[in-house]
Amino acid sequence: MDLKNSTILITGGTSGIGLEFVKQLTEIGATIIVTGRKQDALDETKKQFPNVHTFQSDVSCPKDINDLFDAVTTLFPDLNLIINNAGMMRLIDLKDKSIDLENINREIATNLTGTVQMVHQFLPHLLKQKSAGIVNVSSGIAFMSYSPAPIYSATKAGVRAYTQALRLQLQDTNVSVFEMIPPGVITNLQNEWIKQPNPAMMMTADKMVKISIDGLLKDKKELKPFTIKIIQFFARLLPNVMLKVGHSEFKAIKKLKDNK
Repeated sequence: MDLKNSTILITGGTSGIGLEFVKQLTEIGATIIVTGRKQDALDETKKQFPNVHTFQSDVSCPKDINDLFDAVTTLFPDLNLIINNAGMMRLIDLKDKSIDLENINREIATNLTGTVQMVHQFLPHLLKQKSAGIVNVSSGIAFMSYSPAPIYSATKAGVRAYTQALRLQLQDTNVSVFEMIPPGVITNLQNEWIKQPNPAMMMTADKMVKISIDGLLKDKKELKPFTIKIIQFFARLLPNVMLKVGHSEFKAIKKLKDNK
C-alpha cells in the first residue's frame, strides 16, 4: 500500500501498538486519525503529535461508531485505511463469582465485536476508494488458548477467523485485508497484572509496528514476526504441550492471588 499518501484511522491509538503506529506512520507522512475512549489520553497524543486528528470514541458502542463514521467521512473523504487496534487483555479466573455478565463480556465487546462493527460501518466507504485497506489486530494467542486470559484468547481467535473470511469475501474488490499478528508485546495491557510477563519473552511495540509497516508496504496479508511462525509450528506439532505451558502461568498467578 501507498502509506505516505493514505488517510489512516487508528483505533486505540493513544498507547502501546496504536501509539507506535501513530509515530511511525506520521514519520512516513500519512494523514492520521486517532480514536480512543479517554479524552485526556487523546489530548496527550495530540501534544506529542500535533498534526494528528483525534476523536473520542469507544469501539464497543455502536452509537459511537455511527457518530465517528459521520464525522470522519465528512471531514476526511479520502480515508482509505483502518487499523482496528483497540483492545484489552485481562487475567481472569472463570471461577470468580464476583465478575458479573457485563464485566465478563467487556473484552468481547471491545476486541471482537468492536472490530466487526468498525469494519461493517466503514466498509461501504472504503469500497468507494481507488485503493483501500483494513488491518485487524489479532495475536499469537489466536493459535493456542492462553488459560490465564480466556476471554482474550477467544476474541483473538475470533478476530483471526473473521479476518480470513473478510479477506475471501473482498478478494475481488479494491479493499485489501491484513491481519497483524503480534506475539507478546510490552504495552499498557499488562499494567495491572499481578504477575508481569518475562521481558525477555516480549517484543517491543516499535519493532512489531516496523515489521507491520514493512509488510503493508509490500502488500503482505499477514503482518507477523518470525516468532509467530515458531508459535504456529509448535501449536500444530505439540498443541497439548503449548496449552500446558500457558496454563502453568495461570497456576502461578492463582498462587500469587491466594497468598495476598
